Amino acid sequence: MKNFKKIPKTLIVFLFISFFIWLLITFSKEYTTEISLPITFKNIPQNKLLQEPYLKILSLSVKSSGFNLLTTQISNRKISIDASKLNKNKKGSYYLLSKNHFLKIQKQLFTGIHLQSIELDTIPLQIGELTSKYVGLKPNLDLNYHIGYDLLEPIVLKPDSILISGPLSQIKEIDNLELLPLVLTDVKKDFTKTLSIKKITELKNIQYARDEVVLSGSVDKFTEGKIMVPFTIKNKPEQVNLTILNDEIQLAFVVALSNFNNVSKASFKIECDYLLSKKNNLSYLIPKVVLKPSFVRNIKLLPSKIDFLIQK
Repeated sequence: MKNFKKIPKTLIVFLFISFFIWLLITFSKEYTTEISLPITFKNIPQNKLLQEPYLKILSLSVKSSGFNLLTTQISNRKISIDASKLNKNKKGSYYLLSKNHFLKIQKQLFTGIHLQSIELDTIPLQIGELTSKYVGLKPNLDLNYHIGYDLLEPIVLKPDSILISGPLSQIKEIDNLELLPLVLTDVKKDFTKTLSIKKITELKNIQYARDEVVLSGSVDKFTEGKIMVPFTIKNKPEQVNLTILNDEIQLAFVVALSNFNNVSKASFKIECDYLLSKKNNLSYLIPKVVLKPSFVRNIKLLPSKIDFLIQK
């Protein structure tokens, strides 16, 4: 420490000025050297897809002052290469000729940087043929309704399918896409949710027309109802006379409260096939509901068999 204090300040200033002058002289000189810059590709044809792996760093031989070279390396400027005009060899591989992009690369370098040559004569590209198709969407739902409540209508997705694009080899394997899970508890009113599409992470080259869809459901309280409905007998020969105790049958059903008053005898049609009973040697008819409202569910007929006697 004592020895350091004995160094004259004028010597330190002299050394600093000398170093600064040396630095100016060194960086003012011109050098021819190689630099590596990141590159991106633009204007790829619409029916083509750039795939991994592809060249991301391009080595250039340039001539310039040390100051310009240092600025270029620090800035890490990206070079954009126009891939609208692709070349294809006999093996089906795509490439770009470096000489065709010499002037465009030069224009993207800092002023004072003079491009001498490009390390690669050709720039290889992994290009796949792009194809598109619509695929359906599958909800992943865990819905628990409040007691007595349920969906009034099927779940609605908007849209229910999306357009995906990518290499044919990958696209042809995809039939549908799942949505991210939706968990709802104690549901007793209508709901609308925006859900993300679950992308296939292992397929890197697939493009999705959208990332989200809207899912909605109409919910109502349901109740059970009963109604007496007449039935008809089909395939009965005119000469056959049947004796049946009742010409109506009880029909039990479940319906939303909002639609309860829309249910009537005319809402249903019940038939019994006499020919079916005869072929199976049955002494009864089997009633079957052949017409019902779309909003009615869980239909039961009581009784499930109708006894008959044949009058001779």
